This record gives sequence, structure tokens and C-alpha cells, in this order.
Amino acid sequence: MENILSVKSLKHVFSKSTAIDNMSFEVQRGEIFGFLGPSGAGKTTTIKILTGQLHPTSGTALLFDVPSTQVNQPKYLKKFGVMTDNSGLYNRLSVYDNLHLYCELYSVENKQKRIDEVLDMVNLMDEKRKVVSKLSKGMLQRVTLARALLHEPELLFLDEPTGALDPANSRHIHHGLQELNRRGTTIFLTTHDMLEAESLCHRVAFLNKGKVQLLDEPSKLRRKYSDDTLTVELVTGEKRILENGPKGAQKLYEYMSSGQVVTLFSNEPTLGDIFVDVTGRSLV
Repeated sequence: MENILSVKSLKHVFSKSTAIDNMSFEVQRGEIFGFLGPSGAGKTTTIKILTGQLHPTSGTALLFDVPSTQVNQPKYLKKFGVMTDNSGLYNRLSVYDNLHLYCELYSVENKQKRIDEVLDMVNLMDEKRKVVSKLSKGMLQRVTLARALLHEPELLFLDEPTGALDPANSRHIHHGLQELNRRGTTIFLTTHDMLEAESLCHRVAFLNKGKVQLLDEPSKLRRKYSDDTLTVELVTGEKRILENGPKGAQKLYEYMSSGQVVTLFSNEPTLGDIFVDVTGRSLV
């Protein structure tokens, strides 16, 4: 597949602190790519470099085959969207007026229709006349996401997009992002929420102390780090661990033929379990 983003030997140093250390990875056009790690791992710094807000100390980052140091030109700015903790919203204006202003900046056609579409995607249609200064942290986060979606970018950078949201609004955002991806938008998602990554991402990269330590599809990672066993819960409340093979299959048959099985599941680890195993660090 075609790469929409390519990073090679990237490094960034703040004073004497190394935030990004010899990082290399690629993002394929049309995928949702998860960039996973705890706070301070280098996720936000990476996004700022990829979107031209910071220059790398060394190495290269290409977006649309163009160096990231050049993507702040108008012809490239229209091709990607960014949501970070810096909202870029005007507090004295309403939600609608903020979005209308950004429609003007991006030369969005059918402004009213597009504003309603993105407000529906972030579940804020009923709040569009509310002044931004009166919004809760979660609402502000959703408006910031709506702004990033307005011009239907080819590539969308999302930095912890659901960090301040309740589960219901998070699910609503997830469905909207999946639909956006089905329509062709590539999504670069940073998060420390492994459940979010499991439900959304085609591939994930584990980031630890500025380095990518593991990169693959979530399902492949779970299989790779699985102990290849099954857990059977019996009607007695007992749980039995069965190995995957002839002996385990025979025992499972005995339990099932005698009606003793209540639940059955594989013992694949979660992405969070794998992250701790690989990096030795928790996600918070």
C-alpha cells in the first residue's frame, strides 16, 4: 500500500532532554494508526514535528512525500487536520461562529451543511449557539475535534481525542471516526487508552521514552504474546485452564458433552498487558 507518512531516524532534543530518539515508522494511506504510550513518552512532540510545528533535531519525516518542515504551506495545510490540547478556538464566539470562521479559512463549500455534519459527528448539535467560554472541558474537546474535521482532510492527527469524554460520547466519536476512515481519511491517533486502540486501529506502535518498541496489528500482537491456552468456567464455578491441542480438546469435549460449560474464552493478553511486558512501564 501507499505510504501517506514516513518517518526515518527521527530525533528531537529539548535542551538536554531527548524527547524522540531514532524513531522510524510508516503510516499507510487509508488506515487508522495508533501511536500508544503513557504521558511523557513523546506522542505530542511527534505530532508537532509531523505537522511542521517543530523541526526535528535530526532524521526525516515525510507527509505526502513532502518534508514535514515544509507542510505549513497553504497547499498542504488543506490536506491534513490536527487536534491537540491547544484548542485554537475563540472564547467569545459561539461554537457555530468558530466553525464558520474556520470554514472561511479553509474555503469549505456548503458551510452550513458541513458544520451540521461535524457537529452531529461529535454529538454537539444542541450546543452550537453556546459561547465557547461556557463549555465544559469535554465539550471543548469535541468542538476542537469538529474543527479538525471541517475540511475533510486526507490525513487527520488526533492527540488523545477522547481523554476528557464520558463513555457514551467516546463511543459516538469512535463511530464517527470509523465512518470518516471508511470514506478515505487516514487517521493518526495518539492515546494511552488501549481499549480505544483495540476498537479503532488497524496497526499500533508502542512508544516508550521516545522510541518505537513494537509495531503491528493488534490481533497479531495478542496472538504473538498469547500463552496458547483456553479458560473454561464450569457450572460449579470452577475455572480450568486447557492447553490448545489434542489433550485440551478432549477435556473440553468431556466438559461440553456433560453440559458443564458456562463460558469459554482464550487467554490472549490485552494491548495493555503486552505494553507492560515489552516496555516494563504502565500506561499512566
